[in-house]
Amino acid sequence: MSEVTLLGTPLMATTYSDLGDKCLEWARGPSCVALEFANTQIVTMRRHEPAFREMTRGYDHFAPDGMPLIWCMNRAGAGLKDRVYGPTFMREFLTRAPAGSTHYLLGGTEECGVRLREVFLKLNPGLRFVGSFHGRCGADGILLDGADETVTAELNRLSPDFIWLCFGAPKQQTWMMRHKPLIRRGVMMTVGFAFDVNAGTKPDAPAWMQRLALTWLFRIWSEPRRLGPRYLKYNLLFLWYLAWDGLRGRAFRPASSQAGSAAQPIR
Repeated sequence: MSEVTLLGTPLMATTYSDLGDKCLEWARGPSCVALEFANTQIVTMRRHEPAFREMTRGYDHFAPDGMPLIWCMNRAGAGLKDRVYGPTFMREFLTRAPAGSTHYLLGGTEECGVRLREVFLKLNPGLRFVGSFHGRCGADGILLDGADETVTAELNRLSPDFIWLCFGAPKQQTWMMRHKPLIRRGVMMTVGFAFDVNAGTKPDAPAWMQRLALTWLFRIWSEPRRLGPRYLKYNLLFLWYLAWDGLRGRAFRPASSQAGSAAQPIR
């Protein structure tokens, strides 16, 4: 699989189907693999904020979650038709995941977790949700109410194939950075908004807005106080860095090949 480096972040040139296949392959391995669904905010934070860039070095792969990223990657020859949007990937992957594959939900509310399990078990009765934690995470990446050591031990005891992580940025990235070295195996995916969308607790942008890269605008309309300042700041910074790097011929690097790992059966 190839990747394109955009504003310093190596983005996978992939599709929903291909990324799903890679996740199954990674889950067969003996170690923990971390996957980030990177939108323009994440890419810009990694460029603009050295502490966040250092914190996210623990990720093994970055999937392009936003259409502006796809447009830039295609200028470098990626040839992609669509982004790999976290909420859609979660829905498509869990609908098609092999029977017996094991999953752990980390984050969101208790109600959200119950709805997620109900939704996906109707779509794919063969899934196994082996555990969950729906408490809060602090800004330092530590679970509140003394749950941190308990959840880490549970993840290692249950050894799920897939760990779905939803604390919102940057808490989920901070949790990943602190805990990935402590988790023995599994594919850890920071999917944020995907829990609420798939559980039906929050609305998502209509398809036409998503195609036109206006998901951010819909989310600002939905949660103006929380998301308005954040999205406006990082969208403007993304354009600034893209223009600055473009003037120096460094906006993005052409796709480069990556070697895949050998496949082994999921335990």
